[in-house]
Amino acid sequence: MDKVKKLIIGFLFLGLLFVPIHSCTDRSQMLSQISFSIYVNVFEPSFFDLTVPTGWLYYDGNTVDLIIYRNDIDVFSVFDARSTYNPDNPCYVQVNTDNVTISDTCSGSKWLLSDGSLINGPANYNLLQYNADYNAVTGYLHLYN
Repeated sequence: MDKVKKLIIGFLFLGLLFVPIHSCTDRSQMLSQISFSIYVNVFEPSFFDLTVPTGWLYYDGNTVDLIIYRNDIDVFSVFDARSTYNPDNPCYVQVNTDNVTISDTCSGSKWLLSDGSLINGPANYNLLQYNADYNAVTGYLHLYN
């Protein structure tokens, strides 16, 4: 009988693990991703803030507004500048004066600048993150989705 109880408890535990995973992957309440491919050269004067780790800047990519953050020498993070709080009518986020967090002034939601993870809501999702490939020799940073 103990084996049966352990088996039932094990299945219940596994079932509970999948409930949050399913709810977090419900994309109906998330921002729509935007397709783009942009090359920027971090050696250009307008990208001066990206020449050192922890540097960041806003970038207007015509079809998408981005926040670019330099994590370390070869790694960059690129976030959609739209808040994830209200996907149907999102506000734009802004980097706070602490240079560590990003806020949505419409909802008060806050995210970490380094990885876009949600610190506090009412938003339920991390910032939408895009891809970035960096060529340290040429200084070109490819931003894309």
